[in-house]
Amino acid sequence: KKYDGKLLLRLEDTNPENIYEKAYHMIPEDAQWLTRGNIADVIIQSDRLGQYYDYAEKIVDMGKGYVCMCNPDAFKKLLSSGKACPCRDLSAKEQHVRYDKMFGEYKPGEAVLRMKTDITHKNPAMRDFPILRINESPHPRQGEKYKIWPLMNFAVAIDDMDTGVTHTLRGKDHADNAKRQEFIHAALKVDTPISISVGRINFTGTDVEVSCSKTRAMIESGHFEGWQDIRIPFIGALKRRGYQ
Repeated sequence: KKYDGKLLLRLEDTNPENIYEKAYHMIPEDAQWLTRGNIADVIIQSDRLGQYYDYAEKIVDMGKGYVCMCNPDAFKKLLSSGKACPCRDLSAKEQHVRYDKMFGEYKPGEAVLRMKTDITHKNPAMRDFPILRINESPHPRQGEKYKIWPLMNFAVAIDDMDTGVTHTLRGKDHADNAKRQEFIHAALKVDTPISISVGRINFTGTDVEVSCSKTRAMIESGHFEGWQDIRIPFIGALKRRGYQ
């Protein structure tokens, strides 16, 4: 209110295998209630694949990313010892050939696009993390139109740039992710939003922990009546219990 800011709600649906279709309307509905109608816009990531591809290609052009075809276990061993994999130093031409093949020839698990960072970074989680991968599973919203999907950190970093985000609100468990996004922004020479970390909120008098996957399974098995069942700690249920 003080700075005439806008609150954006982002739906991160870039993992075709793990999407709950009802959430497309449930999350905005809950968020509008929670903020008294102050969500300015809802961003659905699976509608933005073209933008992610454009930036990924730019990162390859700049020599800031590379297509890795290493066995995941072998790569992990190299990573833990601070050593680069053979894919890292291939020519820009070869990287482009590999990048193009991700969209046609390569199959899931054969190749990922990695961000080129500091291979000796003191935090192993920061070392050459993946930003694009192949997944041919049908998407509830996009069908079989796409097979290349951004990982969370890349999609989020690009969204923040494109939508002019100045401050992000995220759980404390995403501290490392915030740092990965800084690497992406630095490579693209843009400012990183100020990250505001929030702790987890728990509730008493409920029959299950704050876990979407566990609660969903219990709803589908008939243990709970639905997302408004007052025994669970979710927005619809809390609203029904009388929380403001």
